[in-house]
Amino acid sequence: MSTPETTTAVEGGSPSRPGPRGGTGNHGPEPGRREMSRAFVVSRIAVLGVVAAILLYAAPPLIATGAWVALAVLVVVTGVIGCLYLSRRAVPAKYLVPGTIFLIAFQVFPIVYTMTTAFTNFGDGHRGDKQAAIAAIESGSVRQVPGSPEYGLTAALKGDKLVFLLTDTRTGQVQVGTAAGLAPLPGAKADPGGRVAQAPGYTVLTPPQAAERGPEISAFSVPAPGGTIRANGLSRAFEGRAQKIYDAACDCVTDTETGRRWVADGSRGFFVDPSGRHLIQGWQVDVGFANFARVLTDPTISGYFLGVFGWNMLFALASVAASFGLGLGVALTLHHPRMRGTRIYRVALVLPYAMPAFAMLLVWRDMFNRDFGLINQMLGLNLDWLGQPTTARFAVILVNLWLGFPYMFLVSTGALQAIPRELTEAAGIDGASPMCAFRKVTLPLLLVALSPLLICSFAFNFNNFNAIQLTTQGGPFPAGSPQVGATDLLITYTFRLAFGTGSAQFGFAAAISVFIFAFVALVSAITFRRTRRQEETYS
Repeated sequence: MSTPETTTAVEGGSPSRPGPRGGTGNHGPEPGRREMSRAFVVSRIAVLGVVAAILLYAAPPLIATGAWVALAVLVVVTGVIGCLYLSRRAVPAKYLVPGTIFLIAFQVFPIVYTMTTAFTNFGDGHRGDKQAAIAAIESGSVRQVPGSPEYGLTAALKGDKLVFLLTDTRTGQVQVGTAAGLAPLPGAKADPGGRVAQAPGYTVLTPPQAAERGPEISAFSVPAPGGTIRANGLSRAFEGRAQKIYDAACDCVTDTETGRRWVADGSRGFFVDPSGRHLIQGWQVDVGFANFARVLTDPTISGYFLGVFGWNMLFALASVAASFGLGLGVALTLHHPRMRGTRIYRVALVLPYAMPAFAMLLVWRDMFNRDFGLINQMLGLNLDWLGQPTTARFAVILVNLWLGFPYMFLVSTGALQAIPRELTEAAGIDGASPMCAFRKVTLPLLLVALSPLLICSFAFNFNNFNAIQLTTQGGPFPAGSPQVGATDLLITYTFRLAFGTGSAQFGFAAAISVFIFAFVALVSAITFRRTRRQEETYS
């Protein structure tokens, strides 16, 4: 009487194969299948551990700030992942979900966030909401009232929150000042200068530690019965009153001394007076297409936009074409069957690719120096390479060629090794010259394999911020227009417009970034479509 076959299933696997006599051959999974099962269990535990750690780390701050939508999304995603990895079903989803989450977190979310930011006035002076702007305006206008109390100030921490330990200069009483107000501080003692050396339950900051948090201490304020307590340096504090007061009835800010009034302008996110001048502190609002319209209508921007765009296209195309041409030429040379010592040559050629790019860009900048640069010394020239538009553009393309061709050499070498030599030999037998065989056989097959990489290289060089910023910083600049330089790309031009004026304009920078993204995406889509047709032709 035969016994039933013993089957041992692993997740996603199959029963043990029968032995030569109809049995199972063994009483468990094969060794390779057993190792695979063990690795799958370990990876599942690791994923669940990471997800649980993220939940425990992110949930308390979200609860404290009242971000209930984000908390709900976090809980739902955590629950879905937990159910998925604790189940024995949906094995393909266990591999797809992590990649999908990383794709959303590092690709989709930044793009969506940039696009939404482009429709706002987010930037310096517009980082918070209206209530935060009102609080900043009122606290920033606090002035000391004659005869008001003065305090010795000691900065301290309660957990991770900043507090003031205040010593009344008249009575010597020590109080703790928080964002909620003043409270007695029993057990604390102050020295004759008013500094508190030790306070139960608080971490007193040393003078160097307080100096590091100077901006935070200066911005901190404590509500008091007679006004607001503000820091005057790092060791003194005073009680004063706000000179600018918000009135909800008129939705305006009034200067109590001069009577000047600023009315809220919801479309701009500012408090504006009748003459059109506004207070520095504003709040974040949606501005629609104002940032995009500014790019096209502002003469100081649109007047240079097309010129910068044209040079940007030339730089990206020249960098890709030159590095691909040189890398492919070297790869073809080393791919020849009669070539000897190819390993030594390959190691030497890959060295520029292995060096840190930012360091090499700084070295090349010094090599192009007019007075002590290596290039002028070797060639016996006195040429100001980075001081003239034509030579500066040639220089940055040359530097980018030196940095980029090793990558093209590596990918071309791999693609050439994947092309059978029989194809070129057959072309030679049919009477084709080596150049004709390369042009009709080798190059089309190379382009089928390398076109996606060339498109990615174009997109990278179109936004190659480091290559310009670390060598020419966008210069040389004409005497009459220091706003845009001869070697500025759109990305460096955007950086200077949005962050080079002493204040950050994130919304405006995001709008120009959307323009750049749309153009690069359009070029990539068209090129990929043509590449697909080429693949169908040579498949």
